[in-house]
Amino acid sequence: MGSRPQATDWLVANGPKELELLLRAIVFHPAAPILIADDNRRYLEASIGASKLLGLPRDKIIGRSLDDFATPGFKPVISERWHAFLEEGRQEGTLQLAGPDGAPREVEYSAKGGVLPVRHLLVLHDKNADPRKATVSSGVPAWVQDYALFLLDVDGQIVTWYAGAERIYGYSSEEVLGQHVSILYPDEDGVRAKLQEKLKRAAGEGHLGTEGWHVKKDGSRFWSSVITMALKNETGDLQGFARVVRDFSDRHERDEKLRRSRARLRPVPTESTIAGIVSGEFDQVPEANDAFLEMVGYSRQDLEADRLHWPDLTPPEYLELDELAHEEGLRFGACTPYEKELIRKDGTRVPALVVTAVLKLSPFRWITFVQDLRERDRRENVDEEAESTLNFEEIIGNSVSMKRVMGQVEVVAPTDATVLILGETGTGKELIARAIHKMSPRRNLPFITLNCAAIPTGLLESELFGYERGAFTGALSQKIGRFELAHRGTLFLDEVGDIPLDLQPKLLRALQEKSFERLGGTKTIPIDVRLLAATNRNLTQMMGDKLFRSDLYYRLKVFPITTPPLRDHAEDIPILARHFTKKYAAKMDRTIEKIPSETMRALVSWPWPGNVRELENFIERSVILSRGPNLRAPLAELRAAAADTTGGSTLEDVEREYILRVFRESGGVISTAATRLGLPRTTLNAMMKKLGISRNDL
Repeated sequence: MGSRPQATDWLVANGPKELELLLRAIVFHPAAPILIADDNRRYLEASIGASKLLGLPRDKIIGRSLDDFATPGFKPVISERWHAFLEEGRQEGTLQLAGPDGAPREVEYSAKGGVLPVRHLLVLHDKNADPRKATVSSGVPAWVQDYALFLLDVDGQIVTWYAGAERIYGYSSEEVLGQHVSILYPDEDGVRAKLQEKLKRAAGEGHLGTEGWHVKKDGSRFWSSVITMALKNETGDLQGFARVVRDFSDRHERDEKLRRSRARLRPVPTESTIAGIVSGEFDQVPEANDAFLEMVGYSRQDLEADRLHWPDLTPPEYLELDELAHEEGLRFGACTPYEKELIRKDGTRVPALVVTAVLKLSPFRWITFVQDLRERDRRENVDEEAESTLNFEEIIGNSVSMKRVMGQVEVVAPTDATVLILGETGTGKELIARAIHKMSPRRNLPFITLNCAAIPTGLLESELFGYERGAFTGALSQKIGRFELAHRGTLFLDEVGDIPLDLQPKLLRALQEKSFERLGGTKTIPIDVRLLAATNRNLTQMMGDKLFRSDLYYRLKVFPITTPPLRDHAEDIPILARHFTKKYAAKMDRTIEKIPSETMRALVSWPWPGNVRELENFIERSVILSRGPNLRAPLAELRAAAADTTGGSTLEDVEREYILRVFRESGGVISTAATRLGLPRTTLNAMMKKLGISRNDL
């Protein structure tokens, strides 16, 4: 990381460009007509709603001027008003635009200047679409009417503050520059430490989306949507953060209703048609498989001629669901699967189950999996609804975040797509992989696993690809590798981030060509393997550090699934605790009927740095200690750590103290401490290095 003054200089010079790219990823999707323009009235971005209003696809609007869409007699008025707007910073009124058919129509507008330097926001509203809502303020939701954009340094202090932020929060730039971002939050205990932890997560994951209460200068609160993106220089050093905030006060309740209404109760047959769509950027669909094209009635020639646009496939009544899915993609990396209809080329509709994952935030890239529900609907017309037979088994949880993950598994499992499972250690990545296999057409074929971190570097290649007799000293017989063992089945590579750089090209070649050679062999062996991979490491950072190949990364990240840390779905802790208590009580032939309320409160309040695995090991120890019908948990270690958190400690501080305590109690033996923490020995070593723990601390 560079020095603070150098990082600030870098932010001021490069931050606005990065903020603009982030803003474009957010602005392009809403159904409301939104345009971003420069001082010369040239459009730099257009939303889906603007495309529908102006009758042109997004890429045909960008680069054109506002004047190009006005009636001839109104163009001089536009020029006069625009100059006044640049002076005043905001303006509302009516435009006379020429419709797609050339007929004039009146469109209400609201212009707000300086969301970024030389970048202005223009929100439109067609009065004819809903005469009851004749103005932008009444016809367009508040969350698209303005955007607070600003930059933070690595410590969370505000470095730049633009006009939209001033309008939303009420603070001038002079009042907030140099202040910590916590000034924008309710004054609660530990808020600064919590914000630092979120910035740390954004730095590690690339970006982070959150929602919650923010406070304006006048003391009033609003429900905010916050997207924070880490900014790094050419050498990969963190320089600060770009942040976009929107007022979601009038949308929060709507989104919660949508989440409840889209809950899918009906089962989906595993043999339903699956279609994967990969979009290059924004609303463009340069790639689609034949199954999807057949589903929506378009030809390969239509696709190549750019006649297929994703927004054109969505009926108006599903726009709000699409907007919610987009927001979930920005926040969580992928949306919860939901049902909608798609408009075919001939105008008919087809029911579908849709899930979208964000591959890259800036510029915006995505992949969508679509499941054809026509066969299910036909069956329901003549048959009683079948019971769902989902194979989630050990995956326990009723929280929104866990239901999102399970929904993603259900949709991607029937495909042969490569899945990259991301998440902290102990979050259940292998369970997700097993669920994908058990819900796939390969469920009755081999499921082969390999923990890449547990195999010495020199032996990993032979474990993956096998070897011939005499390939090296000690190779006394032929060995079949994991790829060959997984033929026609599923291969799960855990800790894929630990694969040595020099072995990665061979793995990539095997995946691309669907064949390989054993060590010491010359025969090419064809394979039919569905690959699942998992890691708790930051592969994006590793690419920047030249430790992981970008081509392999993108080959693995066809569909990413992120398993949430337990602290992000603490509402699942009670059901997990009961499940593990029942499991280990049965194993030990004991009867435990109750978990005391004091114990449950302690379990819920602890952040569980080792996640579900640590909770499971803790419950197992508790069952061992229990002699009666009540669970007897060793709460002393949790109480001590919980007391530390109230003193303003960060999660990193808590993790460090807890690991040190367990390490001391284990006599300084790493393998014993790792077992108690529910962590692999290699992961504990990595965590100790990250947290600066050495034997001198013992």
